[in-house]
Amino acid sequence: MIEVKNLHKGFGDVKVLKGITTTFEAGKTSLIIGQSGSGKTVFLKSLIGLHEPEEGTISFDGRINTEFTIEAKRQWRQEIGMVFQGSALFDSQTVEENVMFPLKMFTKKPLDEMLDRVNFVLKRVNLEDSNKKFPGELSGGMQKRVAIARAIVMNPKYLFCDEPNSGLDPQTAIVIDNLIQEITDEYKITTVINTHDMNSVMEIGEKILFLRNGKKAWEGSSEEIFKTDNEAVVSFVYSSNLFKKVREAYLNEKS
Repeated sequence: MIEVKNLHKGFGDVKVLKGITTTFEAGKTSLIIGQSGSGKTVFLKSLIGLHEPEEGTISFDGRINTEFTIEAKRQWRQEIGMVFQGSALFDSQTVEENVMFPLKMFTKKPLDEMLDRVNFVLKRVNLEDSNKKFPGELSGGMQKRVAIARAIVMNPKYLFCDEPNSGLDPQTAIVIDNLIQEITDEYKITTVINTHDMNSVMEIGEKILFLRNGKKAWEGSSEEIFKTDNEAVVSFVYSSNLFKKVREAYLNEKS
């Protein structure tokens, strides 16, 4: 579990995060949504330790990250998996080498053990025959699956995803959503996802945090977001005619 209490962060005179308090539970997919400039990216970077809070705390299963010793921080880094928006694979390395990279960086396992782990996670994301391929030989969806495999190869407690569906067609995006949710549930990972994809919100939003102007404006589940009367949420999530009709159908069915 990740607990955020009264988080503030700014740059010079610009205050970006203004007192955010929330929790992200293990075994659940938590999605952060909001308009561009709402503070989503700064919030995610604060969670993974790239920004230090000016005020407030972020704790990981009771451990406050700003209080870590050097050794404790190193251990915590090994508990984190990250899926970047553009996958961030090394073009000059094979799929196998990309996925093995964290193991080489953080462990002293023998090569055969690292290969076993790489093969295990590649099979888990349905890429067991792709070890020797290079990223340029893969589709966008396959690259995302490699990125997920690399993110979970260290068996992390916490998984962070920045726009994992960016650049994907709708069908492939659903595959990636389902894969992230399955892995989260299967390994009881605390998963936090930054997204603009409202399909993801509806499909896998076990918890949704809506940021507006650097503040928590709303939080709830994908079911609750259908029923909310929060005007800012309704305006943002149901901005398209399609989603307006989906919401109306849902509310009519429940009435």
